[in-house]
Amino acid sequence: MKNEMVLAALLSISSMSLAETVTLQANEGEPGPVPVTLQNEARAAIDRSAKWLLAQQQPEGNWSNPDFPALTALPLWALALTKFPEKEAMDKAIAYLLASVHDDGSIWREPKAAQKGGGLSNYNTAICMTALHAVGDEKLVPVIQKARRFLAGSQHLGGDIYEGGMGYDPETGRPYADLSNSYIAYEAMRLTENVEDLRQSGEEKADLDWEAAQKFISRVQNRADSNDQPWASDDPENKGGFAYKPDSSQAGTTTNEAGEVRFRSYGSMTYAGLLSFIYAEVNREDPRVKSAFDWAAAHWTLAENPGMGAQGLYYFYNVLSKALAMYGQDQIPLADGKSVNWRNELIRKLVGLQKIDPATGHGYWVNEEGRWWEADPILVTSYSIIALQIALNP
Repeated sequence: MKNEMVLAALLSISSMSLAETVTLQANEGEPGPVPVTLQNEARAAIDRSAKWLLAQQQPEGNWSNPDFPALTALPLWALALTKFPEKEAMDKAIAYLLASVHDDGSIWREPKAAQKGGGLSNYNTAICMTALHAVGDEKLVPVIQKARRFLAGSQHLGGDIYEGGMGYDPETGRPYADLSNSYIAYEAMRLTENVEDLRQSGEEKADLDWEAAQKFISRVQNRADSNDQPWASDDPENKGGFAYKPDSSQAGTTTNEAGEVRFRSYGSMTYAGLLSFIYAEVNREDPRVKSAFDWAAAHWTLAENPGMGAQGLYYFYNVLSKALAMYGQDQIPLADGKSVNWRNELIRKLVGLQKIDPATGHGYWVNEEGRWWEADPILVTSYSIIALQIALNP
């Protein structure tokens, strides 16, 4: 399947209800649909968690930490994909996000406590504009258009190793970009790109430099043939996978017999890299894309975020669902010659991990390993709903 066709399919998931979603896959082999019993389990889990999210909304319309609008945008996005888009709750959340919009189009708030990266304007803006687009209200189009212009202007184009990527905040005063922020920004720009057709005649359209984005993504991949950084490795354990930045990996390093330092590849960033290549319109048959999928298949597991254990586990599930849906292959080949259907396995895993509130019967998810905010059940539950919705739509 051509990348643009798959992009259009995932765009539908961001702006349509479950009943209206379109086919995502162009599978090799005959994997078959998600079994009906498993579909029912997934929808029941989504129903429980949607009710739980609605009960957690604050009177001001936000969820979770009010300093970070993305933590409200994620449940808004998740609920927009379910049959529970209750108007009052949605309107309150939208109003909260709109109150976070700045004159330059960015969507963020000044945190009460000073922190590195400030208000995380790129991160918050990207997730907020995607969630507002998922709501499908044409009155929000001007807000999304301005957010796109801000995000496009925040792409790092400094001619250094970070060129083409995105950081948390363009006002940090230092060259910086990482693959996580970059994938989220690339996704936001792709999933909202149809609002550019609604600009007034003669108004310049906003977009990223996608060629620069391809260069940045390549500089984070463990593939010596396409990465000009000295750490890039072709050893079987790491080849094709991804680090976090062109100059560091959250999964640590190894040193080979020649004394050369190599960055370890890990799961969540490998799926983010695979997805980023597709958003940047790199062909599925490109060796960079194929090697990313090959690393993911060779390290297939849902028991952990490969290379990171429980850290970032639900982020991992979320980006895995998006990347594999976009890649267009449901069957993951294993080393023993067998294969697994990632949709079925992910649904089973998430349904099994859901916690049930005995007082209400509502459901939620939370990660006992709290790094990257995953001790927050609002964040983790939103990740899980979105992942289940994508997995349900073969």
